Amino acid sequence: MSAETLLSRLDKVKQTKPGNWVARCPAHEDKHPSLAVGERDDGRTLVHCFAGCAVHEVVQAVGLSLSDLFPEKRSNETHAIKGERRPFPAADVLRCIAFEALVVLTAGAALLAGQPFSDADRARLVVAVGRLQAALDAGGLTHG
Repeated sequence: MSAETLLSRLDKVKQTKPGNWVARCPAHEDKHPSLAVGERDDGRTLVHCFAGCAVHEVVQAVGLSLSDLFPEKRSNETHAIKGERRPFPAADVLRCIAFEALVVLTAGAALLAGQPFSDADRARLVVAVGRLQAALDAGGLTHG
């Protein structure tokens, strides 16, 4: 998929420089563009919400999936080429997992201590779980 497919589903799209745009984030109530979209030379579409929405939340809000952010593999690319890299460095995926696991651990400790969860606490826990799932996807792992 090209970035154009995603951009066509967003509001208030404005190009900031070649291959880069800002738009309203569809995953939250966005009055001013807070979503950055970039298209790389290798065909990847990068997405970042400055309000904190996870990438999977953004693409789901417009009816796409994470795999839509990457170019389609041609039939002769079914096996990895020697030296080919994953779209995200493993260290970045592990850092994400470590931080979000800390959020889940903190929530679990609070729950065991009998502390009530606020709506914000619950919402952040949902974000943490979504980001853990997205990190596993980005690392090429499946989750259940």
